[in-house]
Amino acid sequence: MNSPDFGNNIEICIETAYLPQQSDPAGKRFVFSYQITITNHNPVAVQLLRRRWVITDGNQQVQEVEGEGVVGETPIIEPDQSYRYTSGAVLATSVGSMQGYYQMRDEAGEKFRAPIPTFTLARPNALH
Repeated sequence: MNSPDFGNNIEICIETAYLPQQSDPAGKRFVFSYQITITNHNPVAVQLLRRRWVITDGNQQVQEVEGEGVVGETPIIEPDQSYRYTSGAVLATSVGSMQGYYQMRDEAGEKFRAPIPTFTLARPNALH
């Protein structure tokens, strides 16, 4: 029996911010924070196990980051509930993008991927 496509029932909302106080443009260091809200629209609880990020800066340099959980946690998200966390990224350019996925597990132990839509990291006024 195939399990339902739970990944399509995970809503991921992203808010980004440029952190000028931690950045050093002359030194090619641009620091961004991102706050992610993950909402479970499935009829069962799911657990976030791992994350994989592909981070691309304005020079098309790519970093891949993979690891367990997010910010040291592997949260269980109940049906129609949300989990929110804040993290950050450091780029060598004033503009970049991130995308990836979360590996999750449903109550039956079936693993699935919840895709994270591509989002832009940009210093204010860097995009015209």
